[in-house]
Amino acid sequence: MPQIVFLPHEELCPEGAAIEAQTGETLLNIALKNGISIPHACEKSCACTTCHLVIREGFDSLEESDELEDDMLDKAWGLEPESRLGCQAIIADEDLIVEIPKYNLNIVNEDH
Repeated sequence: MPQIVFLPHEELCPEGAAIEAQTGETLLNIALKNGISIPHACEKSCACTTCHLVIREGFDSLEESDELEDDMLDKAWGLEPESRLGCQAIIADEDLIVEIPKYNLNIVNEDH
């Protein structure tokens, strides 16, 4: 099973986390199941950018993003070449190091 390392984030994951993950799950679902409340205003439907993540290691192991995700990512704060939406990034068989950006474009941050 791949290990997903979430780097420390001041509000959502102050200590960081290392999580064993099943292949085929999304990064967002893994985070939520493990108490990391990454915002997801559109309920995981690829219609916003609140679950924007930056994959610091292992990016190439993820399936390529589709056109809809790319269009949404274009609106994300702090977009980087290794950016993905957590609701769309499906874990493969490699370990990942993931950074949760400090900001997102969500006006109201609600835990779901």
